[in-house]
Amino acid sequence: MNIKNIIRKSLNLLHLDLTKNLEYDRLTKAIMKRVITPTSNCIDVGCHKGEILDDMLKYAPNGIHFGFEPIPFLFAHLKDKYLHKATIFPYALSDKTGTTTFQFVKNAPAYSGIIKRKYDTETPNIEEITVDLKTLDEVIDKNLKIDFIKIDVEGGEFGVLKGAEQLLKKNKPIIVFECGLGGSDYYDTTPNDLYDFISNTIGLKISTLKSFVNNTQTLTIQDFEYCFNSNKEYYFIAHS
Repeated sequence: MNIKNIIRKSLNLLHLDLTKNLEYDRLTKAIMKRVITPTSNCIDVGCHKGEILDDMLKYAPNGIHFGFEPIPFLFAHLKDKYLHKATIFPYALSDKTGTTTFQFVKNAPAYSGIIKRKYDTETPNIEEITVDLKTLDEVIDKNLKIDFIKIDVEGGEFGVLKGAEQLLKKNKPIIVFECGLGGSDYYDTTPNDLYDFISNTIGLKISTLKSFVNNTQTLTIQDFEYCFNSNKEYYFIAHS
């Protein structure tokens, strides 16, 4: 574990949220600890280095787990790391299938995604690669119950959700996902469309991570639209 990860882990344990991302990391871990059971089946979309998948395996040692990571060197690392523990796919996910160009940000891989967008890093070094594009509905066995999904794909989250419509309707899993201006809008996602899909098509409620942990109110469409457009919050949870 490198020094950066050690510091991040220590701050999480001490509940010291020096940045919004650290707060979201801590809250996501708290939610996973609460809702994932030893037999839960989980999906990590935008697996990156496997930090969230590690916790999925920790809290659900008897579950079946999947990770999706289209960046070749990260996929190769994850495939070796989780051999016999989880199934790792080298696909980008959306509501379409085929192949797609993918913007690999070489000096900040976590910002990589299908569409070139605004990056919170100076002089991003972008290499355009080609990756396979799939939907969750075609990859995941329809007879397997899915309990928890994390989606962090730098703006393309709505496409991932639409490509999993049948899975989501059937299983009603808990979903932790990112969305907001600066990412989602590059994919022509609007807060109204996303809220309507989750609440009316799938039948789940939406909360901020903090309100879910504290068992407080869910978001109305007006609340969600405000969060989306202001970026006051950009990580959310969909739940029953």
